[in-house]
Amino acid sequence: MKVFIEPGKFLWEDIIQRPAINAAALQKRVREILDDVKENGDAAIREYTQQFEKVDLPDFWFNEEEELFNAEALVSEELKKAIQTAAANIEKFHRAQIAAPEIMETMPGVQCWRKSVGIEKVGIYIPGGTAPLFSTVLMLAIPAKLAGCKKIVLCSPPDIFGHLNPAIVYAAKLCGVSHIFKVGGVQAIAAMAYGTRTVPQVYKIFGPGNQYVTMAKQLVQQEGVAIDMPAGPSEVCVMADETANPAFVAADLLSQAEHGPDSQVLLVATTEDIIDEVQLKINQQLAVLPRKDIAAKALENSKAVVMRDRQDTIALVNAYAAEHLIISCKYEEEIAAKIVNAGSIFLGNYSPESVGDYASGTNHTLPTNGFARAYSGVSMDSFVKKITFQKLSQRGMQNIGETVQLMAAAEGLDAHKYAVTVRLKEIEDKPQRL
Repeated sequence: MKVFIEPGKFLWEDIIQRPAINAAALQKRVREILDDVKENGDAAIREYTQQFEKVDLPDFWFNEEEELFNAEALVSEELKKAIQTAAANIEKFHRAQIAAPEIMETMPGVQCWRKSVGIEKVGIYIPGGTAPLFSTVLMLAIPAKLAGCKKIVLCSPPDIFGHLNPAIVYAAKLCGVSHIFKVGGVQAIAAMAYGTRTVPQVYKIFGPGNQYVTMAKQLVQQEGVAIDMPAGPSEVCVMADETANPAFVAADLLSQAEHGPDSQVLLVATTEDIIDEVQLKINQQLAVLPRKDIAAKALENSKAVVMRDRQDTIALVNAYAAEHLIISCKYEEEIAAKIVNAGSIFLGNYSPESVGDYASGTNHTLPTNGFARAYSGVSMDSFVKKITFQKLSQRGMQNIGETVQLMAAAEGLDAHKYAVTVRLKEIEDKPQRL
């Protein structure tokens, strides 16, 4: 990790910079795959599955009758119980976000309200490979079901034997996902965006992925398919003072670094001694990590900063806009109240980012790459459209009519004005009851 001591603000831009990629070359390759799947459908998917996943799949839909029992049998009872516990917490947290429509009378006779309606068809992408993210199934499928999405399409890459990860299958069935496909990478995003003979088209695509998947989501968004949010490699920022436990901080940094070589961690500490102690613990813990090579590569892109002034520390952290922010400091809640840019915040020494990733109940699908400045993480709102309603009585039309006529006339939109005028005239011409 590169260390900065009390850096001036002119250096902050370099500190908060994420690892760069060759976007032009990446976009060109992703565009080619998207166009191929759009034109050739299932045939293109089979070709890319053989090329990238090293398996020839004549059919890539998940055959529940033949495959479900075998998949569930491979998941231990202990893991099933853990998944069930996490699912219950996630459902409880997200169910509390459901709000009933509230009718507001803005003036006598003018009623307005808003109703949440589930997006009819949503797609969920779940990475497989060395880190099969079955936890993401819970994070996405549970709120989708609660929101009333009628069709939930899940795509995940198969292994070399043509099977999906058993825990992904178990989590999907636990959450009620009925459309499951053994498709990964850019071709999965293309299949859900455009639809094929086998894979249904969806209106919005959710889920993490590598730089290819992320680019694919961004490109299909330009064609009218909604996505959860812009994203990049996973990241964490830890704020630490003398009350922090260096072993805890090191573990939190490594928990993000092991995601991938392009992940990034940022440590902001009040003294150099804290950074030295954390570095020592990182070296000790890294030595026994199965994914140590990946984590070590990520640490090369990572930084540690000594900031003694609290206000400057908060300003730097807000500028970074971390996906995950851990505040291991005295008065952590007071500090958190001043954080305006972060995907999810973890307070105190006993709130590791891992609990949010798996089981506390909050959603782990969060904005990265600084997008937390303007984007929220996934929630119930992500799976619904909010439709507004209004209903006017005759009295309401009389109360608001002159306001609308004046405004429409001032904008030169006479037909708008007349739509009110004709109603007011009809009301005025009605015989009045004595």
